[in-house]
Amino acid sequence: MIPGREFAARLRVHGFDFFTGVPCSLIEDLIAVLERGEHGPYVTAVREDAAVGVAAGAWFGGRSPVVLMQNSGLGTSLNALASLSLMYGLPALVVVTWRGHAGKDAPEHILTGEITPKLLDLLRIPFRILAADSLDSDLAWAAREMRARMQPVALIVPPKVVETGETPAGTPQAARDPDQEGVPSGPRDPSQRLAPTAMSRLTALGIALKAIGEAPVLHANGYICRESFSVADRPQSFYMIGSMGLAPAIALGLALARPQRRTVVFDGDGNLLMNLGILPMIGAQRPPGLLHLVFDNEVYGSTGNQSSLSRAVRLDRLAAAAGFASAAAVTEPAGLETALRAALAAPGPHFVLVKVTTEESEVPRIPYTPAALRDRFRAAALEA
Repeated sequence: MIPGREFAARLRVHGFDFFTGVPCSLIEDLIAVLERGEHGPYVTAVREDAAVGVAAGAWFGGRSPVVLMQNSGLGTSLNALASLSLMYGLPALVVVTWRGHAGKDAPEHILTGEITPKLLDLLRIPFRILAADSLDSDLAWAAREMRARMQPVALIVPPKVVETGETPAGTPQAARDPDQEGVPSGPRDPSQRLAPTAMSRLTALGIALKAIGEAPVLHANGYICRESFSVADRPQSFYMIGSMGLAPAIALGLALARPQRRTVVFDGDGNLLMNLGILPMIGAQRPPGLLHLVFDNEVYGSTGNQSSLSRAVRLDRLAAAAGFASAAAVTEPAGLETALRAALAAPGPHFVLVKVTTEESEVPRIPYTPAALRDRFRAAALEA
């Protein structure tokens, strides 16, 4: 397998000097190296299409950019690639990780894995499939082709080609220094900084589940689902196993369809940042029963603890500006209980930013099929 340090170094040798993207666990070590800024700027993107735009600007500024994304993000970025990068002829190397390769993965990755090469063919983006012994030749090809063709080219990275699980000096991801990673450690205005938290997400989820009773809950994908499931599995819980960023949009639809009922979202900072436009949508519609909780650990936990922009930006302030009836931020259990009592006692929509640690509990995966999750949640939501 290719060590992340070697991958990053070879990118620089072949002239690539600007990096942006959305994390994926298949290349977590590569991203950990790039975040240190030793090989050029690394810009943490909240969506893959945003990363494509950042890369276009970098190319205009004389850089040779790389966009990192999971293959699910290839779908997200189709329009940006087609109507920006390809239409204008803007070179970039797109590194696409291949989840769902050979049909062996979680359900949300299977179809995307099957069609990943076909999507690139449809876009007329030349690509190669990276192997552990082909890194130099593939990077040389990419550098040559993107400049000759004046367009993006791609490298597809299957599982177990790039090493994962260790950061550059063998340091565990949770111990990495955020100030060395290209994301500020906190808001620049000291008055906006929250007190450090010792509250785990598992503890916070337990408090929230107890407070909301039988209300339907849309869970953002990732460990929020798994930890909530371990606390209390309920028919009223819809566990997202894909579609990162869409939980509050689904909740908005349900809240508008059932305006007299409570609808709750258990969201994450990375999920919300991927779909910030949902905040003004909720603020404009003002569904009175909607309660939006964001469990903010300031990292992308499922992909290797890469820094989230919530480390530098107060998400509750964004919700307040978007028109929520209330927006609170809490850092300890008593504060969360107080905020939930207030939100449940008054018409919403309400937003609660729950700062939690990066601790992840040893919890099982969700055992239900997507169809089973759909059917039981719909039945429970209609009864509520």
